[in-house]
Amino acid sequence: MQGRIRRQVFEVLEYHEGDDRISRCIDLFLIILIISNVVAVVLESVPEIGGAYARLFAIFDTFSVIVFTIEFGLRVWAAPEEPAGRFAEPIAGRARYMASPMALIDFLAIAPYYLSFIISVDLRFLRVFRILRLLKLTRYSPALATVGDVLHAQRRQLLAAMMIMLTLLVVSASVAYLLEHAAQPDVFGSIPDAMWWTMATLTTVGFGDVTPVTPMGKVFGGLLMIMGVGMYAIPAGILATGFAREFRKRDFTVSWRMVARVPVFQNLDALTIAEIANSLQPLVVPQNQTVFRRGEHAESMFFIATGEIEVDIHPKPIRLGHGEHFGEIALVKNRPRSATVTATTECQLMILEVGDFKRLMADHPDLATHMEKITSQRLAELESIGHPV
Repeated sequence: MQGRIRRQVFEVLEYHEGDDRISRCIDLFLIILIISNVVAVVLESVPEIGGAYARLFAIFDTFSVIVFTIEFGLRVWAAPEEPAGRFAEPIAGRARYMASPMALIDFLAIAPYYLSFIISVDLRFLRVFRILRLLKLTRYSPALATVGDVLHAQRRQLLAAMMIMLTLLVVSASVAYLLEHAAQPDVFGSIPDAMWWTMATLTTVGFGDVTPVTPMGKVFGGLLMIMGVGMYAIPAGILATGFAREFRKRDFTVSWRMVARVPVFQNLDALTIAEIANSLQPLVVPQNQTVFRRGEHAESMFFIATGEIEVDIHPKPIRLGHGEHFGEIALVKNRPRSATVTATTECQLMILEVGDFKRLMADHPDLATHMEKITSQRLAELESIGHPV
């Protein structure tokens, strides 16, 4: 009994394999609570608002900590249910979970509140640290999760770029110190002092509070500005490449899973499914727009990534949704479209062009035979209900 409840808690909080409505409601509630906490921290820093509503802010903070503590406790309690078995041991497994990045973020979100009961510290200092609750959004925001994935994947390249930039900073500050020390001993009195001007120049910020006055110092400053433009383009390029790669990987994963779920393709090996997934082209269809009409020449078949379409067959239209496919009959039989298809909601479709489809059938005769059989069955069903084919 306890194990079943723990499994349900894990599914609702982590993988959403339980009741979808409960999962969505809990996620939405926690997202709203996190954002509300950030807004409260910002407003509380305004003296007029913080003073007038201090009691309300305190009550809301206590309520939030109670909710986040319960959430954290439930996640730790249900950690052994993780499918990969990384946290399977009752004690050691939970300890490893508590040391994971997301668990540490959950802990930091509530730690300042409890810390105030243990040590004497300026409460204003702890209130500012409540802004760390914003990090909890990484659980619920795919965009923030993508940023973390990209930073982790590109960590070696970013570290190399940072080492190059750090080396340039130290060398440049040393040169600036040698050139400007005699003329401006107050602001270029040491290499660490010169680093402030060097950093501002390399980043092309140019605060203007410190500037070179010697001719060689000015020439060096100009060269440093040019180098700064190029140097800071390196991490930007690394991140841009990382984001592009991550988006391609996620799109491929979605396409692969979609193709693998299609009954016709379920018996194919992983490489063939990957080949099909790589051949798919995305298409966004607005709501109420026609995808194709009856009688049109067929040039592709379609997979539904998101949204819902309606196939206008007599006597009753049918609807297809996420993960389903349509349009293959005309390709297999080499005939015009037998029905009109319209998007009932905005849809993201994946298109398999006729050339890729025919090549796939030629390379896999068994698949071609199976596709022919399924298509014949669908045509027979349409004829049985009186739909003209």
